[in-house]
Order: sequence, then structure tokens, then C-alpha cells
Amino acid sequence: QLQLVESGGGLVQPGGSLRLSCAAFGFTLDSYAIGWFRQVPGKEREGVSCISSSGRSTNYAHSVKGRFTISRDNAKNTVYLQMNSLKPEDTAVYYCAADSLIPCSGTYYYAHSNSEFDYWGQGTQVTVSS
Repeated sequence: QLQLVESGGGLVQPGGSLRLSCAAFGFTLDSYAIGWFRQVPGKEREGVSCISSSGRSTNYAHSVKGRFTISRDNAKNTVYLQMNSLKPEDTAVYYCAADSLIPCSGTYYYAHSNSEFDYWGQGTQVTVSS
């Protein structure tokens, strides 16, 4: 079955860290740009970060720049989102998405709807609370 699976979410105190993983099953990620999105119930989806297929190009939303780092290990068929200095407003369900044609180019990338991505994960909950 072709799918993306996120993991690594959980409950963390403000100021803490988490590393999310996005693993691909049934296909290889090395020709896909990967993006991380997050959504809180009742609010619009927010683009968080993306990385090009080669890993040479990355982009971050202003709200997470300097705190989050996206990376990929194509040998492990996995993309990571290291989240440091977490804040309560980072609380959301985090999703990863993959597409072979949409370039990681910031606002243009994040503006695409879910259905425009080749693959979309099921999400992992991140809760930042004391």
C-alpha cells in the first residue's frame, strides 16, 4: 500500500522539543518534495515547512523559522521535522505531504489543496502544554 506515515508526536512542555518523522511505504521519496502542514480544529491548515527532493532547498513559515528544522534521509525513505523551543500555539495535528511536481517554494507550495498532493499522511498530534 502506498502511503505516508507520520510519527513522533506527543505531549511536551513549553520550551521542549519533538522530532516528527514522515516515512514512505510502497514508494521511494527521493523524487518528491515533502511538506509539513499543521491544523487545529476549526482553523485553516497552515503550511509549516517544505524540503526539495534533493534536500538542497528548504522553506519555513515565519511562525516556526529558527525553531524548526526539516531534513530528509532518502536512504531511510524518511523526512524529519525537528521542533525546538515549542510553544502552546504549536499545538496541532501535523501532516506530511509528498508531490513529484510541486516545488518547495514557500507560499506557492503551501497554497495547494490536499488533493493536489500525490500523497498525504494521516497526521500526528502535537500538544504543547504545561
